[in-house]
Amino acid sequence: MIAKFLCKNTTLTSLSLYIKSEGTKALADALCENATLTYLNLGENNLGSGGGKALADALCKNATLTSLNLSENKLGLEGVKALADALYKNISLKDLNLRNNEIGSEGGKALADALCKNATLTSLDLSENKLGSEGAKALKDAFCKNISLKDLNLRNNGIGSEGGKELADALCKNISLKDLNLRNNEIGSEGGKALADALCKNTTLKYLNIYGNKLGSEGGKALADAFCKNTKLTSLNLGYNFLRPEGGKALASAFCKKISLKDLNLERNEIGSDGGKVIEDSLCKNITLTFLNLKYNNINFRIKSNNSYIEILQ
Repeated sequence: MIAKFLCKNTTLTSLSLYIKSEGTKALADALCENATLTYLNLGENNLGSGGGKALADALCKNATLTSLNLSENKLGLEGVKALADALYKNISLKDLNLRNNEIGSEGGKALADALCKNATLTSLDLSENKLGSEGAKALKDAFCKNISLKDLNLRNNGIGSEGGKELADALCKNISLKDLNLRNNEIGSEGGKALADALCKNTTLKYLNIYGNKLGSEGGKALADAFCKNTKLTSLNLGYNFLRPEGGKALASAFCKKISLKDLNLERNEIGSDGGKVIEDSLCKNITLTFLNLKYNNINFRIKSNNSYIEILQ
């Protein structure tokens, strides 16, 4: 019924649907004819690989859809490979959500190859797909060649230290990415150091989320040095990284210098009162931070700043 409606409709631009896998073929056929729909949400429909393939065929012909949500659909490797092939041909899609689709490293490689050629996609969500270090390595090559992607979500992919290093190397060369989410990827201290080195060279990234990556105090120190050299990063989530007092103090030293950072999350880092005191002293000299999250850090006093524009959560 919906498919027939889409074939004839000339006004609808946005649609969210709950459909069964057997209805995907009819919907895909309708997308081949429809020329008005720009946003389609098919999240949490368990479409499977067959549904992914049908929609991939439609993307090869459709020239109006700009945003597609296929999150939690169990597309699997075959479904994602078909979508990757479609990205070589599609000329309109800008936003693609593939969160939690059992893609794996091989699916990551297929998408990475497509990103080397695709010139329209600006936002891609690959979170919770078990890409691993091999998937991250493949994406490294894509970062070096792709110049359209601005927003990439790789949260919860088990990238690890080696994968973190590969992505860091790519950030040294990438000229388009503005928002990168690497939350909960077990990057570790060495991966954190590599990312810090990359931030010294990268000139486009504005938002970086590396929450829950076990960076440790050494990773925190490396990132503190990077802040003093990077002039573009405005938001950083460093929560739950075991920075401890030494890492907190190192970051505080960067506050005293001219940095671009405006929004910083340091929650759950065991910074303690000693680290908190150094942070408070440094905030007296900082004029750029507008938001600082220090919750759950065992700091036994209220941190204050003479900067009336900063909001401190504690």
